[in-house]
Amino acid sequence: MKFLHLADLHLGKRVREFSMIDDQRAILEQLRALAEKERVDAVLLAGDIYDKPSPSAEAVALFDDFLTGLADLGVEVFAISGNHDSAERLAFGARLMSGRGVFLSRAFSGRVECFSRTDAYGEVQIVLLPFVRPLTVRRFFEGQKIESYTDAVRAALQTAELHPDARTVLVAHQFVAGGARCDSEEISAGGLDAVESAAFAGFDYVALGHLHGPQSAGAPFVRYCGSPLKYSLSEAGQQKSATLVELRQKGEAEVRVLPLAPVRDLRVIRGSYMELTARENYAGTATDDYLHAVLTDENEVPEALGRLRAIYPNIMSLAYDNARTRAVQGAAAEPLPALSPEALFCELYERQNGGPMQPEQQEVLRQIVNTVWEEEA
Repeated sequence: MKFLHLADLHLGKRVREFSMIDDQRAILEQLRALAEKERVDAVLLAGDIYDKPSPSAEAVALFDDFLTGLADLGVEVFAISGNHDSAERLAFGARLMSGRGVFLSRAFSGRVECFSRTDAYGEVQIVLLPFVRPLTVRRFFEGQKIESYTDAVRAALQTAELHPDARTVLVAHQFVAGGARCDSEEISAGGLDAVESAAFAGFDYVALGHLHGPQSAGAPFVRYCGSPLKYSLSEAGQQKSATLVELRQKGEAEVRVLPLAPVRDLRVIRGSYMELTARENYAGTATDDYLHAVLTDENEVPEALGRLRAIYPNIMSLAYDNARTRAVQGAAAEPLPALSPEALFCELYERQNGGPMQPEQQEVLRQIVNTVWEEEA
C-alpha cells in the first residue's frame, strides 16, 4: 500500500503581508499530479490544513478543489486537524465526504478514529489522532494521571483497537522532542508541548505534521514530511518535498522523498547596493522570487527597499551586515539560558525571598503553568 504523506499546507497564509494563495494553488496541483503519477492509494494530511481556525473563503475553496481533484483520481484522503485548525470546522461535512473517500477526523472525543484497508500483504490500519493537549484528553480519562503532552498522546492511542498482525499507520500533529523547529512554527515556553517519540512505539509508520523541515524524529518510522512551501527565512535553505511511503511486509516501510518546485522560491540575496542592482548580477535569475536582501554597504542607502523592489518586486525584508551592525551584535548581552517558566519563577522567588520554593509550592506552580499554557495555546 502506497501513501503520500503531506502536512502544514497553511492555506490562506500571508508571509510578511505577501499572500501565498497563488503559490499554494500551484503547489497543490504539483501534489495532485504526484499522487496520480505515483499511483498512491491514499494521501495522509497531518494537520495545519489552514493557517487560521477561521480560514478565508479563498483558502476553503482551494482546499475543496484539492480534495475534489484527489477524489476524482480515486485516491483516498485521511486528514486531521493541527494546532492552527479548528477541528470542528475542518470536519464539517465529514460524513458526506466519506462517501467520496475523504475522511476528515473530528475533534478528539475520547477515542481515536481507525480505518482498515487490505492489500496483497494483508490488513493496514490507519489511525487518526488530531492535535491534542493534556486538557483536551484529561476530561475523558477521569482518575488517570495526564499531565504532559506525552501522557495525553499515550492515553489517546490506548483507545485504538490495533490488530497484532496488521500493519499500522498513525497520522498525528504534535511536536516530538528533539525535532528541529523553524521560525514559522508556534513555539511553547520551556518545551511544554514536547512528546516523547517512544509514545509512538508499535506503529509501522507515523505521519507527523507540525514541524516545517522534513526530518525523522526519534526513530526512522516517525517522520515529519515538512511544509510544501517555505514560510519563513529560517526555511530558505530547505528543499521542500513530499514524502512517499510504501508498506510491504509488517515492519517494512520504504520512504522516498519527492522534491517540490515552487513557482517562486524564498531565498537570501547578499551584496552591496551597487552589486545587487548591477544587471550582470541579476540577469537570468528569478527576480520575482521572495527575497530577503542583506546589504553590505557601510552607510545606509536611502529608500533602499523601495529602490530594490524596482528590480526584485517580492523583497520581503532588508537588513544590513557591516561594521556597525556587527559591533551592535557583539555588544549585545549573552542570551538568557532557555529555562522553563517554572525554573524562571523559582529563580525569581529565591532572589526575592532569600530561599528556594518548597516542593509543595513547586507542584502548585507547575499545575498553574500547565493550565495557563493549555488554555492559551
